[in-house]
Amino acid sequence: MEYASNILETIGNTPLVRINRITESLPCLVLAKYETFNPGNSVKDRMALTMVEDAEARGWLKPGGTIVEGTSGNTGMGLALAAIVKGYRMICVINDKQSREKVDILRAVGCEVHVCPTDVAPEDPQSYYSTARRLAAEIPGAWYVNQYDNPANALAHFESTGPEIWKQTAGKITHFVVGVGTGGTISGVGRYLKSQNPNVKVWGVDTYGSVFKKYHETGIFDPDEIYPYLTEGIGEDILPENVDFGVIDGFTKVTDRDAAIYTRRLALEEGMFLGNSAGAAIKGVLQLQEHFGPDDVVVVLFHDHGSRYVNKIYNDAWMRAQGFLDAGGESQP
Repeated sequence: MEYASNILETIGNTPLVRINRITESLPCLVLAKYETFNPGNSVKDRMALTMVEDAEARGWLKPGGTIVEGTSGNTGMGLALAAIVKGYRMICVINDKQSREKVDILRAVGCEVHVCPTDVAPEDPQSYYSTARRLAAEIPGAWYVNQYDNPANALAHFESTGPEIWKQTAGKITHFVVGVGTGGTISGVGRYLKSQNPNVKVWGVDTYGSVFKKYHETGIFDPDEIYPYLTEGIGEDILPENVDFGVIDGFTKVTDRDAAIYTRRLALEEGMFLGNSAGAAIKGVLQLQEHFGPDDVVVVLFHDHGSRYVNKIYNDAWMRAQGFLDAGGESQP
């Protein structure tokens, strides 16, 4: 008989799937690393488990302890699965920009959820960064995950996601494109791919309102680049230690509107029911088309599942309220 001993053993080994219609104007082969096949429906399952096991090995997380993390939802889900199997209490701190579905899903898997305002500085006591740190300090036996600066985040992708992509493409990958938030995925995968072939190009997808692109190009952390945006799961108003700018060849920025519209296009044209950042990622690939040739193999990573965005991206009323659709349901330019 073939079976997993528990749900955590099903993490990883996700498929590569060809993108056909949306990228038909490109000269290259475009493949999606389809991370929704993980049990928590996102790429974050990988690093969540690695960070928990690293904390256990270091003695930071002991039996019966409490895991505390600030999350946009997906890391919290991955951590919750580990907490259930391993017997920990799970506290998630999330900001109010995230979809209602994410909050409901976290509570459905036993998380205690604290919702914080989005439009405050990271150092503000109300921010989800500060709140997570405070709760971890106040609760006996608590461990603050800190996915932004925890090196086990990028390590998970160096050890699993990168090798999978290399093997699945038979070493023919030429470009890796992915949305950047904590930086763990792009840095871990990028390091592995470049260790196999230094000529592989690694591109980050950023959003307007985030600091990554300008910092990579100039070395300047510009507060004027920071303002509220709608796209979930990518971009930051801080510089996480997990972002290895040295392994990243460049960034492209995608608007909130394009991220939303292309997320819906993936569902309608490719049968890929995905989260908000997938639209940003595939639009980023299209924006980078001048870098691709007929022999290139481009892998774009899709982070999470569309079920977490039903009342936002897949809701016509919400889309019209943002000015992304007209009254008839057509995309607005």
